[in-house]
Amino acid sequence: MTPNLVGGFEPPYYTAVFTSIRPDAPEGYAETSARMQELVQDIPGYLGYESARTPGGIGITVAYFRDLDGLAAWQHHPEHMAAKRYGREHWYDSYRVHIGKVERTYGSERG
Repeated sequence: MTPNLVGGFEPPYYTAVFTSIRPDAPEGYAETSARMQELVQDIPGYLGYESARTPGGIGITVAYFRDLDGLAAWQHHPEHMAAKRYGREHWYDSYRVHIGKVERTYGSERG
């Protein structure tokens, strides 16, 4: 599978940057992650996400939203809230969430 970057969107838009430390492949994580990816697609204003994890257990996921209303809808989605609660109790050694407003975006693609 070839990795893809989320396309550039017309600013402003918002990001939720989730950084975490967790053990590799804890039980139930992959299934819950797939379910969250499915659910967030239905949130108005959701634009996409990018995610990476180091072999040492540090993960970064950046979710993109058109506006703060969409981001808040995701934050308060009942299944997402339950997954976050379970993750705090069972999966993550530590995590941080950073919310940002994107005012400029640019990039390049070779070939």
